[in-house]
Amino acid sequence: MEKRRLGTNGPELPVVGLGTSKTLEIADDNGVAEDLIDTALDQGVVVFDTSPMYGRAEEILARGLGSRRGEAFVATKIWTPSPEEGRRWFAQVLEWYGGYIDLLQIHNLVAWREHLPMLEQAKEEGKIGMIGATHWQAAAFGELEEVMRTGRISQIQVPYNPG
Repeated sequence: MEKRRLGTNGPELPVVGLGTSKTLEIADDNGVAEDLIDTALDQGVVVFDTSPMYGRAEEILARGLGSRRGEAFVATKIWTPSPEEGRRWFAQVLEWYGGYIDLLQIHNLVAWREHLPMLEQAKEEGKIGMIGATHWQAAAFGELEEVMRTGRISQIQVPYNPG
């Protein structure tokens, strides 16, 4: 599978990953979530994109990765206007994923100025590999550029539809 470097100094990753919005909850409801995750890893899909917005996906992914957590690149998102709630959520996902998140993104730039200090500290402590930001609206790309120009993030996620 083709690989590309994530950011300027991130890891080389396959260009195809597995998004977990709805995917893992449906698979879990049908008793096949672990099989789906194992098959993805067996086929070279190591990037898993998840979020607290995706229902139970984060927890299902963590459980499904199990002892194979080290083979995966987990990208998740912080999505709350409250720094306190963000800290509580972060503690929970760290527990689920064995104390480390490969990429933590500020989803839709929600409270990015408030969340960045906590994320930077967690990165310094070795709990996060990379910090990023996301947004789906073109109208917000100016603000996305603003956070990029701070040099405090190393990755962005924007909509891409080749069709």
